[in-house]
Amino acid sequence: MKPRLTHIALQVRDLEACIDFYQRYADLRLSHQRDIPGGRVVWLAEEGRERDFILVLLPGGPGRNQRADDFSHLGFALSSREAVDAIARRAEAAGVLAWPVKEEPYPVGYYCGLRDPDGNFVEFSFGQPLGPGAEDGAS
Repeated sequence: MKPRLTHIALQVRDLEACIDFYQRYADLRLSHQRDIPGGRVVWLAEEGRERDFILVLLPGGPGRNQRADDFSHLGFALSSREAVDAIARRAEAAGVLAWPVKEEPYPVGYYCGLRDPDGNFVEFSFGQPLGPGAEDGAS
């Protein structure tokens, strides 16, 4: 059997703020949690994909606070440009918009970036060859 990517785990400073962020902006749902010394571990997933891929959040992290020129990020696909615009407006109003909406050539597409409460960049895109709104090739 070939390896398959199943999760990304982030150790975060403020677990509750990060849970709220990913539920609010990425529409992730709590799929599992368990108590550990010093807090709890939380699994978040897209509804219906709980057995495919999860985001694991753990307490006690030092915080990331990425530099503006560090484009490491988590990426979420959206179903339309309007959905990207709506996320960007909400994020700007909340003071968490890191990259304003931008369009780049295929395969990057139409996107914006937010900064989660721990300092990680999170991209929301439309028109990449992945997920909702996927394109098959260069236009």
